[in-house]
Amino acid sequence: MEKVMKEITRARRMENVHSDIRGPLFVEAMKLQEEGRNILKLNTGNPASFGFGLPDSIKNALADHIQDGVGYCDFKGMPGSREAICEYEKSKGIKGITPDDVFIGNGVSEVVSFALLPLLDSGDEVLVPAPSYSLWGNSVYLAGGKPVFYTCDEKSSWYPDIQDIRSKITSRTKAMVIINPNNPTGMLYPEEILKELAQVAREAGLLLFVDEIYDRLVMDGLKHVSLASLAEDIPVVTLNGLSKSHCLCGYRCGWMVISGPRSLTEDYRRGIIQLTSMRLCANSLAQIVIPAALKDMETPASMVRPGGRIYEQREATVRELEKIDGLSFVKNNSAFYIFPKLDVKKFNITDDKVFAHDLMHATDILLVPGSGFDWKDPDHFRIVMLPEAQVLGDAIRRMGEFLDGYRQGYRSYGKGKIVA
Repeated sequence: MEKVMKEITRARRMENVHSDIRGPLFVEAMKLQEEGRNILKLNTGNPASFGFGLPDSIKNALADHIQDGVGYCDFKGMPGSREAICEYEKSKGIKGITPDDVFIGNGVSEVVSFALLPLLDSGDEVLVPAPSYSLWGNSVYLAGGKPVFYTCDEKSSWYPDIQDIRSKITSRTKAMVIINPNNPTGMLYPEEILKELAQVAREAGLLLFVDEIYDRLVMDGLKHVSLASLAEDIPVVTLNGLSKSHCLCGYRCGWMVISGPRSLTEDYRRGIIQLTSMRLCANSLAQIVIPAALKDMETPASMVRPGGRIYEQREATVRELEKIDGLSFVKNNSAFYIFPKLDVKKFNITDDKVFAHDLMHATDILLVPGSGFDWKDPDHFRIVMLPEAQVLGDAIRRMGEFLDGYRQGYRSYGKGKIVA
């Protein structure tokens, strides 16, 4: 008897997964662009799209060692690259680590999966910040776990709410994610907050995942502190990479370093080895540039000091945001993101995705609403501050014109423009 082919559907674990950075609004933006609209894409933190070039340190490393990246390498990563990462992380104050504690992956995105999959059984919980880069919550879902979102408090410079974290720990909580500096808020956590977070993990017996991908993009005379340097007695997985600091998003070059008492993580490490060895190795060509990049601290430093592109682009953005009635924000001190708040009563906003849609159709500006970062209220959105200062200033002025008179659900707004 001939079988009738059934519809092929998604697995249930995909139900809560969302990717708003390149989601439905992005697809719509690409269609508008094909129709001739010039869409300013402020949805993705991709420096190369906005004229940030390849650093000379990277060009030279590739030219000198390109033949070294032809074959498979060690499943943990090239020995010289792991040594460079180990030395870098030790320079940040992380003690007791060796190159054997380093795992290199195809971007932090892949490394996050390697970190979570061996840890979680079905229904296990991971504390994840809100707002946060949605990769973390999504990856917990895909690993069979449940992300439990703790609040980062806007009234307290977007620092994690320690009391809220403590209230959400249960018998199923296995780990806590910390993103420092944070994406999407662009805020750096001070040492006293990091010590409190470490103490929570210590008391509850949690593994810490600390995403430090923006640690070299800190402004205003502040200094990044690695949480693992403050917590030698507890297991910490520190994640980092070159995508942002050296403008190498397309190279997909990320890593994780496991620190703390090795006796507590031996079996967990075996699970990571199972996964990393199964995919043979990470991109060898990307690994070639790691030693040179980690010696080149001038490239990131030059972008975030006064006169540098990221610094001046932030200043231009903030100057224009301050002029918009109905917007408030915490000025970021790191990375190239800011997370403004909308007066939802003034603008009658009940759905932040509708707001982002309306804005794009009226101004040709694509951005990601707060819900794309697991923020529960429809009152925030992220601005990627990577275009040159003049372009950003013009874009924020257009945004202000759009908001002048905007009320969600009404067809006209901002000098009589009409939503498509």
